[in-house]
Amino acid sequence: MKHIFLFLFLYGSVSVSFSQQITCSPKDKAAVENKLAEIDGMFQDNFGETMVNVGKTFMKTPYVAKTLEIGDTETLVVNLQGLDCTTFVENVLAFSKLLRKEEDTFDAFINNLEVIRYKDGELDGYASRLHYFSEWIANNAEKGLLKDITGEIGGAEIIKDINFMSTHRDLYPFLADDINYSKIKASEKYLNSQAICVLTQGEIAKNEHLIQSGDIIALATSINGLDVTHTGIATREKDGRIHLLHASTGSMQVEVSKLPLADYLKGIKSNTGIMVARPL
Repeated sequence: MKHIFLFLFLYGSVSVSFSQQITCSPKDKAAVENKLAEIDGMFQDNFGETMVNVGKTFMKTPYVAKTLEIGDTETLVVNLQGLDCTTFVENVLAFSKLLRKEEDTFDAFINNLEVIRYKDGELDGYASRLHYFSEWIANNAEKGLLKDITGEIGGAEIIKDINFMSTHRDLYPFLADDINYSKIKASEKYLNSQAICVLTQGEIAKNEHLIQSGDIIALATSINGLDVTHTGIATREKDGRIHLLHASTGSMQVEVSKLPLADYLKGIKSNTGIMVARPL
């Protein structure tokens, strides 16, 4: 399939032929290449430690919301200058996979990013993006990129109506398009036929020893229509406790939570627990 590579500049754009349909500023392309050089040699036999090492190279990167909501057509957005919680995790996983495969090119990076971000690994419009994080986990597990281990560490299945996007259509510019809207409703219908597994907040501390550095942590919520409100990467710090390495909406930058994960979550009113996925 032939796509267009879009370089977006501050005052305009230019298109050149490329293998994928992406949006990437020259500054971000350079940032990817610089990151590839920065992480060279960081691969560990323990892939979780690789994830943490790569993740910590993003420390203090600004938190920026809605970086993927660009233009009128869904493109693979490459942006390392501002990250939200999900794009932080996606970029860390994409770079870490490059280290495992001993690849160090921009092309290989964007291929990884597309596989991680989109249903079945292929960009095919707005609705192909894995918008709900429980679906992000499930679809990436089907691809063999990770394993949902929530049930193995004490989690239990729950059923919850997931419909936040379709019931808040005005919050998502792409949903002004009726085709996008109908496809998102179809995705929600599928999600609502599937149970998700959650380790409740009160069970996290006693099961914390089963969480490893590099595990992907998704924060489950009591908010109607939503499965997950935030995500990050587990890191066992010097105190021996699991903390959250994440793009924080509190400090508005990538950081490691000052409190251990179990204590950090107690300060989030809507939090009901976590989902845990282990990169493979």
